[in-house]
Amino acid sequence: MLIAARVDSMDLLRRYDTEGPRYTSYPTVPTWSRVFGAEEFAQALRVAGQGGAPLELYVHFPYCAAKCFYCGCNALTTSRRELIEQYLDDLEVEIETVTRALGKGKDVVQLHWGGGTPNHLDERQLTRAFEMLASRFTFLPNAELSVEADPRLVSHEQLRTLRTLGFRRLSLGVQDLDPQVQEAIGRVQSFAMVKDVVEGARDTGFDAINLDLIYGLPRQTQESFGRTIEQVLTLAPDRVACFGYAHLPAQRPHQRLIEHEDLPDGSGRFALLRLAVSAFTSADYAWIGLDHFAKATDPLAQAQRRGELHRNFMGYTTRAGQHLLGLGMSAISEIEGCFAQNASALPDWRSAIRSGRLATVRGHVLTPDDQARQAAILRLMCDLELRDAELPPTLADLDERLAPFLHDGLVVRQADRIEVTALGRYFLRNICALFDAYLPSQRGAGQFSRTI
Repeated sequence: MLIAARVDSMDLLRRYDTEGPRYTSYPTVPTWSRVFGAEEFAQALRVAGQGGAPLELYVHFPYCAAKCFYCGCNALTTSRRELIEQYLDDLEVEIETVTRALGKGKDVVQLHWGGGTPNHLDERQLTRAFEMLASRFTFLPNAELSVEADPRLVSHEQLRTLRTLGFRRLSLGVQDLDPQVQEAIGRVQSFAMVKDVVEGARDTGFDAINLDLIYGLPRQTQESFGRTIEQVLTLAPDRVACFGYAHLPAQRPHQRLIEHEDLPDGSGRFALLRLAVSAFTSADYAWIGLDHFAKATDPLAQAQRRGELHRNFMGYTTRAGQHLLGLGMSAISEIEGCFAQNASALPDWRSAIRSGRLATVRGHVLTPDDQARQAAILRLMCDLELRDAELPPTLADLDERLAPFLHDGLVVRQADRIEVTALGRYFLRNICALFDAYLPSQRGAGQFSRTI
């Protein structure tokens, strides 16, 4: 009852509903320097290539059939197959350029295709994209291959193609199943359609189905979102990601199509998240870190129990490869203690690639202090605790910073560690921000979403 009372406190929500990163990286992208460019990234690739550590690969496919109003991805719309073909031409050149520095045949333990809409590619294009990678990298026998998909574009032929290529995990963008919400976000797809895709994927041999939901959408209520969750549970997905909607119309002009007065306020968003946590945990899903849920038998839940959960730009993962290599426009890499991001605009990315250069436009070399803070944030995001031995040595005023969180019951101080409480899990991004040396200078610039 104490937790419920505190959660409902408007004062608590007002104090902690601030701007903040989701901490898929530390330091976060806005801090990275444009002094770090193609030459610096090429050197990092060469050093990484001298070792034998396996890779995680992320490939960005930007094209979509239509723009969803809520979209926060780097996406472009087209109905022209030749534009997708041109992107694949350029992507192949980029892969060749990267592997000249890294070396060919490097082992891969995880591959994820994101976007945009990867399944906007037709069957021949999907096969071509995969063969580009398979001819230059070595996919280990136990490698996890996953792909994001828009249910509205999925066909049974497409599922068979993806499965033949080796993909076993399918992530479907559901977002919400209420017709009024779907109309408000420009993404109409029936429950029957989603169900057909899920069943078709399982019949085709996909053994892992992820569904993505978003809370905080326009016209979303507890009643409507509760119905969506009930329908999702009947599909028995292996994992569910339940993200908070980031309304940043100044950065994403298409979000201006969403009426601000249709959006739930802070307490409304909080109630929606609590509803999701209650519904999924009551259905025996493990609450993973910040905003994921997984069946107890899923590798993600098993990794959490073993203390082996990892987090990077692809979200929560079980495969903590030493290097993450991102390919395509806007893609991000984490190689040899460096972050690097490709140009986000298609013409800029394409110009660099066609001139034979890497498309890196900014990056960051982690200092020892960065690495210590990164490790601390990672452990909090994954394990919900941080041992004293893992505390960054430069954070001398931690007890002072922690005091409000201790007072509000968000963390507890044990003899040798800090532990996040059940209440504190809802404010996990705020707790991690205590360890962020760069955030004070970034707040108020409209670069981050609300933490609640």
